Amino acid sequence: MDGPLLIVSITLTAVVALIPAVSGSVDLSVVIPAYNETARLPSMLEVTLAHLNSPAIKPSRTYEILIVDDGSKDDTSALALKLASHYPQSELRVVTLEKNLGKGGAVRHGMLHSRGHRLLMVDADGASRFEDLEHLWMSLDKLAPKNEPAVAIGSRAHLVKTEAVVKRSLLRNILMYGLHTILRIVGVGDIRDTQCGFKLFTRRAAQKIFPAQHLSTWIFDVELLLLAKQLSIPVIEVPVEWHEVAGSKLNIAKDSLQMLRDLLVLRGNQLVGRWKAVPP
Repeated sequence: MDGPLLIVSITLTAVVALIPAVSGSVDLSVVIPAYNETARLPSMLEVTLAHLNSPAIKPSRTYEILIVDDGSKDDTSALALKLASHYPQSELRVVTLEKNLGKGGAVRHGMLHSRGHRLLMVDADGASRFEDLEHLWMSLDKLAPKNEPAVAIGSRAHLVKTEAVVKRSLLRNILMYGLHTILRIVGVGDIRDTQCGFKLFTRRAAQKIFPAQHLSTWIFDVELLLLAKQLSIPVIEVPVEWHEVAGSKLNIAKDSLQMLRDLLVLRGNQLVGRWKAVPP
C-alpha cells in the first residue's frame, strides 16, 4: 500500500444498506466504535497496529481499520486522522457520524461498510488484549474452514474469580450476575459473556446478522447473538485477557435500567415476529 486511505463520511441516521454480497477485498476489517476517545484511542491503535504489522502476521494477512466516531463532542475524528498519518503503510478509514447513534449503531455502520473476509469489532479502550485476536482467528478456522457463517466471541468468563473482576465495584458485579440471569430468560444463557467488546465474524455471518440489527444501545451484543441463534449461525466463546480501563462511558445505574428495558423490547418484538431475521 502506498499510503493510508482516509475517508470522512457524514451520516444523520443508521445505515440501511447491506454489506455488499461480493467477496471481501482484504483478509480482515477492524471496526472500532469511538465516542469521545481522544484519551484512550492513541494507545489502543498503537497496540493494534503493532500486532497487525508484526513479522508473524503482516506477510500473511491484509487488513483495514475503520474508526467510527459516534458523534463525539471532542476531537476524536481529528485525532484519528492525525494518528492515521503516523502509519502511512496501513489502511485506515475514519467515519464521522453527525449524530450519536450509540455503540451498537456505530458498530453496525462500520460492519456494513467493511470489506474484510473476516470482521472484528473491538472497543477503543484497549481493555481486551488485541493479540488474542489470533485465538479467535484459529477458532474460526476450525469452526468455519471455508469462511461459512460463524462467529467467535471473546469471553472473560474465566476471569470471574480473578483480580480483574474481583476489584470491580460490588454494584457492577451484582449487575453482572443479574444480567446473566435475565439472559438465560431471553434465550442466550448458554453464552457466559455476551458483553465483551471483542467479536470476530466471517463475512457471510456479518451479511446475515447486521442488516437485521435494531438496537444501537449497550445491549446490542445480545441482539447479535440472538440473531445468530435464529439464523443457526454457530457461535464459539474464546477466553481472552482483559483488564479494566479508566474512562468508561457506562453509567451503571442509568444504563442498567436501559439495558433491562431494551432486553424486554428486544424479546417482545422477536416473540411477536416484528423483529425477525430473514436469511438473505
